[in-house]
Amino acid sequence: MTVKERYEGILAWFSENMPSPETELHYDNPFHLLLAVILSAQCTDKRVNIVTPPLFEAYPDPASLAAATEEEVYPFIKSVTFPNNKTRHLIRAAKVLTEEFGGEMPSDIDNLMKLPGVGRKTANVMLAVVWDKAAMAVDTHVFRVSNRLGLTNNSKTPLATEKTLMKHIPAEIVPKAHHWLILHGRYVCKARKPECLDCGLQQWCKTWNKSRKEGDA
Repeated sequence: MTVKERYEGILAWFSENMPSPETELHYDNPFHLLLAVILSAQCTDKRVNIVTPPLFEAYPDPASLAAATEEEVYPFIKSVTFPNNKTRHLIRAAKVLTEEFGGEMPSDIDNLMKLPGVGRKTANVMLAVVWDKAAMAVDTHVFRVSNRLGLTNNSKTPLATEKTLMKHIPAEIVPKAHHWLILHGRYVCKARKPECLDCGLQQWCKTWNKSRKEGDA
């Protein structure tokens, strides 16, 4: 199977079986999505969605959060991972948005990455989800699934994975593909116990077919 055939088969299967994938983070505006994505680092979306409603109500815009203290914000997010660091990131990001961007969310990766707590992955999430831009955010799920399926050739870094995926996936479906790979990794191609027998991508999966050949040997 060629790389092109693998990509075409996998993307076609996702298009048919998951036509309208969306982020599982709850939000009501770009600013609140930014807060949710920052909080989601090494934390489950389920946990983030529990803590964000009161946080969003207390801080509806960058200016209100920029004026808050760490002591005020921490109680809202104390149950997520690394709450001390994330408290500082949220407040500092709000300050930069207020002071440098007039409270408006940047729509390009360079300016997004000027925000404290925002790395390349978070910036790409914002570009894909808010502006439907061809941006591939590589988290642990995307990294793992891409390597297992054979969409990447054992990429060693998230950036290498991103570049390979962007090379082969048509720009117009990159935002969807980002969600496809995340959701597939979250519910099917799990880290510890992938549900290979129930996976619809078996025929294109490099890891599955390799294991079958080794079993027949």
